[in-house]
Amino acid sequence: MRAFTKAWGRALTIAAVSRIVTAAPNAFAQGADPHAHRHMMRDAITSTADYTLPSVMLVRDDGQTVSLKNELDDGRPVFLTFIYTSCTTICPVTSQTLSQLRSELCRDRDRVHIASISIDPEHDTPPRLREYATRFGAGPEWQHYTGTVAASIATQKAFNVYHEDKMNHNPVVLLRAAPGKPWLRIDGLATADDLLHAYRNLVASN
Repeated sequence: MRAFTKAWGRALTIAAVSRIVTAAPNAFAQGADPHAHRHMMRDAITSTADYTLPSVMLVRDDGQTVSLKNELDDGRPVFLTFIYTSCTTICPVTSQTLSQLRSELCRDRDRVHIASISIDPEHDTPPRLREYATRFGAGPEWQHYTGTVAASIATQKAFNVYHEDKMNHNPVVLLRAAPGKPWLRIDGLATADDLLHAYRNLVASN
């Protein structure tokens, strides 16, 4: 009974987050560049921005220590998100959306790189990230990363998503067509269809 109550409460919380975003998507766009071009999705706001990747090392969910720059600049289009495994609201919704996106990408799935970086690296060890990745059906094109607190914070600040309290983080997906190209920033809970449409437009225009 207790497990049922806990699961039901989590479902209600996620539903509440979705309703809040639908009602007020601007609340999640505070980190976006105010000078960037914007347009509205159904439950999200998009903008374009240039971000400089910090020279940090992260630990991939397979236990390998890797360079953030090398991982994101491998030539593939990148979907980038920031999550933590104990989150019960925004993160599972975002990860489920990425899981659905994997299915909708079809043959393009092997051509993209999906990266989810932990904002709680002290607790999100590689095995814990691997378990989380498995829960959402992550394949070889979707890696999860942890590392030192300093490396995680530097990465979050580089993409203007840092909040001192992880509980205050906002839903953001960042998409880039290729190294050296601008990033498309999506603030809010975009759907898998939204992300697929954004990806196809971005790749076509580059």
